[in-house]
Amino acid sequence: MHSILRHNLARRFTAGLLFTAISLAGAVAQAATEINLSYNGAADSEKNPVHLFATNLKRLAEEKSAGDLSIKLYPNSMLGEEEQRMEQVISGPGLNIASFAGIAPLFPEIYVSAIPFMFKDASAAHKFFDQGQYWNASKAEFKERTGTQLLAVVEEGGFINFTNNKKPIKSPDDFAGLRFRAMDPSQVALYESFGASGTPIPWTELYMGLRTGVADGQMNPASYIIMGSLYQVQKYLTLANIQYSDQFLVANGDMLDSLSEKDRAALLEASKEATRLNREAIAKQEDTDLAFLKAQGMEVIQPDDKDLAAFQSKGQPAYLSWLKEQNIDAKWIDMALEDTGLNHAQ
Repeated sequence: MHSILRHNLARRFTAGLLFTAISLAGAVAQAATEINLSYNGAADSEKNPVHLFATNLKRLAEEKSAGDLSIKLYPNSMLGEEEQRMEQVISGPGLNIASFAGIAPLFPEIYVSAIPFMFKDASAAHKFFDQGQYWNASKAEFKERTGTQLLAVVEEGGFINFTNNKKPIKSPDDFAGLRFRAMDPSQVALYESFGASGTPIPWTELYMGLRTGVADGQMNPASYIIMGSLYQVQKYLTLANIQYSDQFLVANGDMLDSLSEKDRAALLEASKEATRLNREAIAKQEDTDLAFLKAQGMEVIQPDDKDLAAFQSKGQPAYLSWLKEQNIDAKWIDMALEDTGLNHAQ
């Protein structure tokens, strides 16, 4: 009797082990491919459009791959600053959303996409990146140099615009004698072309710099003006559509190649849809942001087509000269200006 009981228990134990082994094997076979996604800025979808893009990309990629992909988010530069994050995505599997500071050291031609007053509106900027020969050539060249792929242009705040606390600026002539905060030499060249001057001030010191008169003005998207409370120390906002404000989704090339055709397609489709969702959200948010800034007492100036053309005719040559100083091949500039329908006279 006892031997029969021991025999039955042994059979059940063996069967249990076999079932557990099969279950574990199935779980391993079905385990999702985990992909890290790093970027800067807070994990706040309302205040940080880059995080909004990242959360949408995660959700969409996981849905479209039926759980085969798992995107792990690392906001606030948790995996390192711009240069470190780019090194990581070049050397190992993963995704990174890089700003110009991350892309330019590897591909200085990216500055061509920031030629001031190149886009009349957001629609023109979207067409430039969705269909233009410059961006297609840039993606191919970037892949050749780095082994990574540029999957998306992440809209991070619409257009950069001018603010100041001295007087309404409607045309370039209104800049005479003013001093503006500049982020890099290209911005200094831009201000000087209008008769103003540029002075370097870090973002963390910008509010006090404007408050104490170190600078009279600055340029940023409306969302950043709100985020930095700059409306408290700036009276006038000029909607000049200076530059399109964006960052770039970069993917490790070997990682993309290692994915199944279905999962790779899911990731690419997710990046396109997340791009569309960001564009829609920012278009709606811009109206809300402008209404908020007006309610805070800022005077919003909308230059007419003649004044916008004057900004372009003075500002673009200065920036193009700066590009030449960076040894940017003229072919990149030619492609970009051809894509936007602008005449390029050297």
